[in-house]
Amino acid sequence: MKNFVMALALFALATPALASGNHAGGHGEKMAVGEPGDRAKATQTVRVTMKETEDGRMIFTPAVFNVRKGQTVKIAIKNAGTVDHEFVLDQEDKILEHKKVMEKFPEMEHADANSIRLPAGQSGEIVWKFTTDGEFKFACLIPGHYEAGMHGDVTVAGK
Repeated sequence: MKNFVMALALFALATPALASGNHAGGHGEKMAVGEPGDRAKATQTVRVTMKETEDGRMIFTPAVFNVRKGQTVKIAIKNAGTVDHEFVLDQEDKILEHKKVMEKFPEMEHADANSIRLPAGQSGEIVWKFTTDGEFKFACLIPGHYEAGMHGDVTVAGK
């Protein structure tokens, strides 16, 4: 009985996170920023470094990059910092919405094509096809990191 009650309590805590969907738009929604890309069709590589600075800021370098609508891009990401960081790509409103969920569930695992969480010293990549022109964001949504400056902008220009 004790195990059943514990399992029920854990399910209740996890339900809000599950209801919010995932980084990829959740509940099968199409993402405005694009879709997972085919590595063989990547025409550009953007190298992004995540790290902390001596004055306590947390940053992406570069914090801004530009791509073309319809372009498939490999985003090569390196965590050069001393703590875990993540890279989440989406619309600004979706980023801010998910940031609120992460504040409640900071250990939430990411299994979406538009995001990656990396331990200190590790590297990874996202291959993404930008299907809509406009202004989009990338951010680290680990609690406190966004506020420390860890966010950036992607401009997708029409063909």
